Amino acid sequence: MKLFAGLLMASSVVLASDRNLSSDLPGTQITSTSLGNYSLPITSLVTFGTGVIGGLFRPNSHQNPAKAKIGVLVMHAEQDYTTFYPCSELPVRGYTTLCLNNAQSKTGLMNDLDFETMMTDVGVGVQYLNDLPDIDQVVLWGHSGGGAMMAAYQNVAENSVSACNGTEKLYPCSAAVDNLPPADGILLIDANFGLSTMTLLSVNPAIENESTGTEINSTLNLYSPQNGWTENGANYTSGFAHRFFGGVASRWEKIVSSAEERNELIKAGNGEYTDDEGLVIPDANYLGTNNKLISQDTRYLAHTVYKWPLLHKEGRVSTQVVPSVRVADAGIPSNVDSFYDGALKTTVTRFLSTFAIRIDTTLFNVTADNITGVDWTSSQTAPIGSVPGISKPLLTMGNTGHYEYLNAEKIYLAAKSEDKSIAFTEGAQHTINTCTECETYPGQFGNTVKTAFDFMDKWLSKPGRFIAA
Repeated sequence: MKLFAGLLMASSVVLASDRNLSSDLPGTQITSTSLGNYSLPITSLVTFGTGVIGGLFRPNSHQNPAKAKIGVLVMHAEQDYTTFYPCSELPVRGYTTLCLNNAQSKTGLMNDLDFETMMTDVGVGVQYLNDLPDIDQVVLWGHSGGGAMMAAYQNVAENSVSACNGTEKLYPCSAAVDNLPPADGILLIDANFGLSTMTLLSVNPAIENESTGTEINSTLNLYSPQNGWTENGANYTSGFAHRFFGGVASRWEKIVSSAEERNELIKAGNGEYTDDEGLVIPDANYLGTNNKLISQDTRYLAHTVYKWPLLHKEGRVSTQVVPSVRVADAGIPSNVDSFYDGALKTTVTRFLSTFAIRIDTTLFNVTADNITGVDWTSSQTAPIGSVPGISKPLLTMGNTGHYEYLNAEKIYLAAKSEDKSIAFTEGAQHTINTCTECETYPGQFGNTVKTAFDFMDKWLSKPGRFIAA
């Protein structure tokens, strides 16, 4: 692959410390997992000199050699995932796991995500695993925004640039993402509705001046007790919710239209710069609890439409309409007047390629079981628009202690792969660990990390999928 010829000059060095070497076996370290404390090989540092860096986590040599030949690539869109659960929970179950950070900033202070850079960074990891002589199959593992990124990657890798340069896209991709190496399968774990969609859901309709976050319309302020907000959870009236989402749609249309106009001026040589322009959008940061009304009022995105497998503690599985057990983030203060925490800080082209999505302003709404009026295929980063192009085995899982869990149902319904699976982990927070504040009694949900990864293990090791029958 010419694209990766200059990127795969990776170096591997052993990471060692007194803590890591506290094992009786040479070259191993004691690792805490949901299965207990295990002795695993010391992690090897893998770096490519491009800002992409992480660790190669291997299973023990006495584990199933067929599992060890499956290389799982873990990466998030902008968070540091080199110490996240899969980096220990997959190796302890026998899988070779490459946990990488991409080149995007990890401070959270700026939103420097760029669609094409994300794609090529994932490709570096896939190619690295492909080149390891002991790896036969490469599987992508994407969580939250990483799920959106991995779904987009696999779609583009399987279908080349035709998957991302069509007229349906707000900002078509370039030939820079051609010839990406496809993976052999993909896991989407509590994948969000898209980097673009979460930005849409984070737009504050109360903003009255696009140059500041200090001027707001009190009638659209979701933190106002007069509109149904309390510190223990919001109970917005249907009238306020209707006005709120209508305001989101109206403001979003103006933001997208303005960005498209600025982009045309840039291309014509009449912009502020010849290549791009800075773009700061007050109170539209898509991270965490800045996802507006849905994190305050748990009646929205509250249950699935259909019945699906729900994973309970100790291996029990039921098939049912799956409810969210989350609690409201009502005590979180507003970020409306914060540049670093509230505003989306990007550029015109990055906004259009990574954070933008088309909507029908007359149909846009969020309900108990759906988000309507969204053109999923217009965005590069919405999984619902990406998964129809994926033919490889696909597993989508949702964590019921969060609102993004509902997207697992939408992903599964949109997916065209002949080998697709779905499951929900009862009581798991977005970060997979147990949502203890969601429990009605201590221990209700058990160890959700173990529950979730035990299911992933069964899916990965099913004979005939990645391991010969």
